Amino acid sequence: MKKLIFLLILGLFSVVLAEGKTIEKDGDLVVRIAEIEVHPQYLQEYLAYAEEVDRLSIEREPGVICLFPMQHADDPNKISILEIYASEELYKQHLNTAHFQKYKKGTLHMVKSLKLPEMRPLDKKTMKQIFKKLK
Repeated sequence: MKKLIFLLILGLFSVVLAEGKTIEKDGDLVVRIAEIEVHPQYLQEYLAYAEEVDRLSIEREPGVICLFPMQHADDPNKISILEIYASEELYKQHLNTAHFQKYKKGTLHMVKSLKLPEMRPLDKKTMKQIFKKLK
């Protein structure tokens, strides 16, 4: 699972680079994997909120490079979201958007636990190759 997430991070960087979007420094990116556990009785409602905030964030915010939600196969109440933001400033702007605030306030009682560890991409040379096979 960790290898898959690592490859997804690298691939998403390649998509950004291939589309001609520029990122001034690799260090400016904010990369994390949100680890969320949802109370079982709220799972379907939570998933609806999550789908909406992910979709609107990608559609409306150029600084949101990736929000890739995944549900754990062995425990559907555990959600991991690969998050990549162009900078710390744009991440903070994301937190203040109406769609994120709706998600946060609407799901607060649904979330049993939340961890937001930051990640560091390792293999920058391979980034441009990872998603070339997906078309």
